[in-house]
Amino acid sequence: MSSWSPTKYKTHNWRSYNSALKQRGSLSIWFDPEMSWHATPTGKRGRQPEFSDAAIQTCLTMKVLFGMPLRQTTGFVESLLCLAGLDWKVPDFSTLCRRQKALNVVIPYRGGSGPLHLLIDATGIKAEGEGEWNARKHGGSKKRLWRKLHLGMDEETLEIRAVGVTTSNIGDAPTLPDLLHQIPPDQEIATVTADGAYDTRRCHNVIAARGALAIIPPRKNAQLWKPTTAGAIARNEAVRACKYLGRALWRKLIGYHRRSRAETKMHCVKLLGQGLMARDFDRQVAELQVRIAVLNRYTALGIPITESVG
Repeated sequence: MSSWSPTKYKTHNWRSYNSALKQRGSLSIWFDPEMSWHATPTGKRGRQPEFSDAAIQTCLTMKVLFGMPLRQTTGFVESLLCLAGLDWKVPDFSTLCRRQKALNVVIPYRGGSGPLHLLIDATGIKAEGEGEWNARKHGGSKKRLWRKLHLGMDEETLEIRAVGVTTSNIGDAPTLPDLLHQIPPDQEIATVTADGAYDTRRCHNVIAARGALAIIPPRKNAQLWKPTTAGAIARNEAVRACKYLGRALWRKLIGYHRRSRAETKMHCVKLLGQGLMARDFDRQVAELQVRIAVLNRYTALGIPITESVG
């Protein structure tokens, strides 16, 4: 009997991928003179907003990229506009803080060439308190607060298509319907891959309602459900397959290993900061959404193209 050997992979586009990685570190920042920096009148009573959402998101993007407080962000954007020869006024720190709470962040994405293969995962982001090392070494303070980040990633383009932020007491499964709702109804979803925490009736039903295949490993003590819905029928087939083939072989045949790409993307999110600078929940949501927009811009520059070689 031959011994097990790990699968080897080969990357075919090293030249273009290396160029994309270099561009991620480029300090060239372009401002379009035609962009809507100042807000258009709303037609409502009261004081009109002076800056557009695009201007606020631009400033917050610089804040996230370089890890600066709001006042330093204002000075940094002022210097950039001066270098670009633009006489635009820059929002002050109080305006950025106020507008961040209700900002509608635009998350760009390119979209794949075929049906969407969605990878779902969730992780915790520290919102208040010391880091893990300081807490283990010195005990840390009793008040430690976390936010939970839920992501839906396109397997083909590696871009994040859906994002949700909740408090730490909210589980993973209840957020899946909202993540799927963020995908346009005319976008065909082929598969939804998630871990065993999403093995619930509601998750299987909403996935089946989108006409997608749920790649969710059943729990170890899983029992068959009454086949009253399409989601229950699909889940029962997975339970039977796991019992007949074994969980390891079922995961390999159905492609469950692809979910590791979502875990890698979570690591990339934390590279932009292990914690959150905002202290208000709504502002924390906007800060995380800006991070996702930055990562999608990075991903659009280029991704590795790999395949297994035996």
